[in-house]
Amino acid sequence: MSVSQGRDNWAALHGRFGWQVPAQFNIAEACCGRWARKPDAGDRVAIIDHGSGEHFTYAQLQREANAMSNLLRALGVQRGDRVAIVMPQRFETAIAYMAVLQLGAVAMPLSMLFGPEALEYRLQDSEAVLAICDESSIANINEVRAECPLLRGVIGVGVDADLRWEAQRRELAEEFTPVATKADEGAVLIYTSGTTGPPKGALIPHRALIGNLSGFVCSQNWFGFGAGGDSAAIFWSPADWAWTGGLMDALLPTLYFGRTIIGHRGRFSPELAFQLLQQHGVTHTFLFPTALKAMMKAYPRPREQFALQLQAIMSAGEAVGDAVFAYCRDQLGVVVNEMFGQTEINYVVGNCANQWPARPGSMGRPYPGHRVAVIDDEGKECTPGVPGDVAVNRYDVHGDPDPIFFLGYWKNEEATRRKYTGDWCRTGDLATRDEDGYLWYQGRADDVFKAAGYRIGPSEIENCLVKHPAVVNAAVVPKPDAERGALVKAYVVLAPQAVQARADGGDASRFDAALVAELQLHVKGKLAPYEYPKEIEFIEALPMTTTGKVQRRVLRLREEERARAGIGP
Repeated sequence: MSVSQGRDNWAALHGRFGWQVPAQFNIAEACCGRWARKPDAGDRVAIIDHGSGEHFTYAQLQREANAMSNLLRALGVQRGDRVAIVMPQRFETAIAYMAVLQLGAVAMPLSMLFGPEALEYRLQDSEAVLAICDESSIANINEVRAECPLLRGVIGVGVDADLRWEAQRRELAEEFTPVATKADEGAVLIYTSGTTGPPKGALIPHRALIGNLSGFVCSQNWFGFGAGGDSAAIFWSPADWAWTGGLMDALLPTLYFGRTIIGHRGRFSPELAFQLLQQHGVTHTFLFPTALKAMMKAYPRPREQFALQLQAIMSAGEAVGDAVFAYCRDQLGVVVNEMFGQTEINYVVGNCANQWPARPGSMGRPYPGHRVAVIDDEGKECTPGVPGDVAVNRYDVHGDPDPIFFLGYWKNEEATRRKYTGDWCRTGDLATRDEDGYLWYQGRADDVFKAAGYRIGPSEIENCLVKHPAVVNAAVVPKPDAERGALVKAYVVLAPQAVQARADGGDASRFDAALVAELQLHVKGKLAPYEYPKEIEFIEALPMTTTGKVQRRVLRLREEERARAGIGP
């Protein structure tokens, strides 16, 4: 895609943008119902299953959603009840979302990767009345049923449960009158990762989808509004539809614009990603920086092997970094649009390569409709270059309410209050702002640390390490030290060719020592002297959340435990 990096429409877009939020709004109606009433509903493809190649039209999606809504109503599900959806990227997952939402109930997505303990906590805390699952989750659901007395039933898709969907489907009517929900009603209950305590349920209203749209359109280079070509837009992301990134940044906005999304149930790999992109002619995608790093290392020149039709790449979850930025621009032919948001206030900052210039390493600028600032502990805006907490105001630049905001944490008013300083909603992510309004990520507030009196943000060091050909991923954490307070330590995942060289060398310890010295010199030559990792430990895989974020906290705690025990790496 040809992009003019000199064009800068950011200020104009903000100035003329205004929210239009109706009093009544329902996500299922916006994402499916209105398209199912179009003359081409039987031909317009909503979802393609990558494994089988089967196509699912908007007409089919609506018929199946109506049938499932009728089943849920017959089972006693009421407006506002929480219904757990525990399935991967498959047709029935989209059907379940549409069915629950048009019924006026609250969809509660749960990852199929959750173990019994994680499932039990969320099912109990949410007081879910029903769960819809498949073979990927039925065993764990069954294991905790006895501990969840409010869970009245389980619907199995392709698997035996209290009710089997396929058996029930034959008896269900395909007509259903949707509930006329208010825009401010709860639609989705998504639990945060719980890195600083027990997971909290963020209650997302129907209007939040509207709040997401300006960011989605921008980060996908005007998705849905392109001249001529976007009617055939094909979207894919490996992000699980049980998470904000997969649900609110991929599935729902793609359906909102009546386009096609690819579903895939298998594990991510660079080879799979490129084959899928090529096979389906994917034009728009959301790929985590972790995925892009793996793709970069596995296929340094992908267009020599794959025919790609990419028009836009959005990336979020971690800082993209200039190495990945350059790879996307030079090797994938697309300037990556970094995006920043949270479950509670999603899609608020980022880039749009065809509307304003992207700056490598920057998070981007506030998307139209969102008033974003870097604030200090008292809630005052920081001057350019001074780090502070990224925060979003309840009101946009025109003084109108921003629809992006969550309604609050489920049964946790105190945590909801702590999230705000006046009208500013704090993210807990640190950044600086430059004179032109670009934000520069400094890390999570609990990831930034001091070593020998210097403030260390891990992202810059990690990005530098990944530029070395032997490194596929890295995480930087503090290692307790009596003299300096902390040392900079890096956990490094080696690229496949480095792993092979290590195995072929015969003396792994000598290889490791030489590579450690080489990596330290590599960082010393590019960053400040105090930033290079004094210690490097090679690790097979970094601990990751199911949303693709590196769990530095796990590694930090490991270092603290080692220090208490008086042991080395």
